Amino acid sequence: MTDHTHSHSHVDASAPFWKRMDKAWLVIVLIPILLAIFDMPQLMPTVIFAGQAILHTGIFIIFAVLAVGYLKASGAETILAKAFEGREIKMILMASLLGGLSPFCSCEVIPFIAALLAVGAPLSAVMAFWLASPIMDPAMFLITSGTLGFDFAIAKTLAAVGLGLLGGFTVKTFAKSIVFADPLRPREPQSGCGSSCGSTPFSGKPEWAFWHDAARRETFRTTVIENALFLGKWLLLAYLFEAMMIHYVPADMIASVLGGDGIKPILLGALVGAPAYLNGYAAVPLVDALLEQGMSNGAAMSFVIAGGVSCIPAAIAVWALVKPRVFYAYITIAMTGAVIAGMLWNIVA
Repeated sequence: MTDHTHSHSHVDASAPFWKRMDKAWLVIVLIPILLAIFDMPQLMPTVIFAGQAILHTGIFIIFAVLAVGYLKASGAETILAKAFEGREIKMILMASLLGGLSPFCSCEVIPFIAALLAVGAPLSAVMAFWLASPIMDPAMFLITSGTLGFDFAIAKTLAAVGLGLLGGFTVKTFAKSIVFADPLRPREPQSGCGSSCGSTPFSGKPEWAFWHDAARRETFRTTVIENALFLGKWLLLAYLFEAMMIHYVPADMIASVLGGDGIKPILLGALVGAPAYLNGYAAVPLVDALLEQGMSNGAAMSFVIAGGVSCIPAAIAVWALVKPRVFYAYITIAMTGAVIAGMLWNIVA
C-alpha cells in the first residue's frame, strides 16, 4: 500500500496560500536557491546529480505508474476483501501477502478496515495487513530494484510479508489480553479524503479489460498522471538530498554510527528510520547514499522497515481506528520485526 496522500488530500481553496502550497515542491525550489547563495560551486553538481538520477530511474517510474494505473482502473482492489474470508490463520496469511503487494493508499484502506473491524473481522488479520501494506507495493518494488538492487527489493518484500505474519500471529496469540481486547475507538465520520472515502472502495468485481469503459479509462489517466507527479516530486527531492548528503555529511561519521556487523547499527537504523522517513519512495535514494557512506546492510533494512510502518500516512490509518494501546502494540511489533529483518539481511547480504 502506498502513501499517496497527494491524490486524496482535501485542500481548502479559501486557506492561505502558504497552507495550500505543496511543501515538497517548495523545498525542491529552495535547495538550488540556497546553494546559489551559500555554496555556488556545489549548485550545478547537485542539480546534475539529481537530474541524472531521475533519468536513470525514469524507466522504473514509467513501469510503476502504468502498473498502478492499470490496477486502479481495473478495480483490482476488490481482491483485498478475499483476504478476510475463511479461517483466521488463512486470513492472516492472505492479509500479509496482499498487504505487501497492494498499491492502494491509506485513505482508501481506512473505511475498508473500519467496516471489517465493525462487523467482527479478527484484529489479527487486520494487523497483518496494516503492518505489511506500507512497506512494499508494485511501484515501490520497481523503484527499489532500480536503485538498491533486485535482491534488496525481494528481501524487503519478504520482510513486509514476514512482518505481517509476525503481527498477525502475535495478536492471535494474545487476542484475549488487555492489550487487544475491545480494540476499536468510537467510530467517527471520516472526512478530508475526497470522494473515495465516502464510498465502498472494495465492492464489485475487477474489470481487467478496463479500456472498454470510459469512466475506467479516465481513472487510469488520472491515476497515471497523479502517480507520475507524485513519484517525480519525491524522487527529485530525495536525489537533491542525496547529493547534498554525499557532499556535506562525512562518510566516516555515518560509518561509525550505522556501520559494522553488530546489532547496534541495526537498532539505530530502526530508531532513526521512524523520524527520518519522509516517504517510501524518497527513502530509497537516501538509503542508497547512506550505504555509500558506510551504513551497514542490516541497518539499511531496519531503517526502511521501521520507517515505512511508522510514517505518518500508515500510522494515522491505525491511530484513527484503534485505541492507543493497540497502536503502541503496532509500533512495537513493527520495530521488533524491523530489527529481525535487519539482522537476517546482514547475514544474507
